[in-house]
Amino acid sequence: MDRPYEFRPTHVAPEDGLQTWASPDPSRPSARIDPLLPVQLAGTSGNWARIVCSNGWSAWVDGRLLVSLPHRPPGTAQPLATTDDPRPLLAALERALASYRELVDELADGRLDLETFRRRSSGMRLGAVVDGPAAWLLDLEQGRWYYCDGTQLQTYATVERGDT
Repeated sequence: MDRPYEFRPTHVAPEDGLQTWASPDPSRPSARIDPLLPVQLAGTSGNWARIVCSNGWSAWVDGRLLVSLPHRPPGTAQPLATTDDPRPLLAALERALASYRELVDELADGRLDLETFRRRSSGMRLGAVVDGPAAWLLDLEQGRWYYCDGTQLQTYATVERGDT
């Protein structure tokens, strides 16, 4: 039985977005994709890379500009573990973002000086990319990036504390 297409990003677009082409031909430009949009590398031809987006749309890009996502942890040929409920991690990310937002508000309102802001925000780390129903969430306590489809978390990559 054929399995349905499962989107697994391998790269993201660079911070300023990325021009696409209908084929590996610079005379046929297409749409521009958003900054940091997760994409899956589907093939290459020289410096050209064919990418697929989470909605199944495919295009060619300058593969040298793609930003590689972390690789799967070594020795994970079997399916990676899943966690049933993504809500505890989402709540932790919300709390971390709210703490950072509060510091930014205090700095913007003049209630904090820049040095105090830097000191109090030092060591804060959080990560979340949401693209429609798909999300990639960083859990520093577990040292893992998770892929979330809205119903469960699946380990996507492990990270060292200094890698984030």
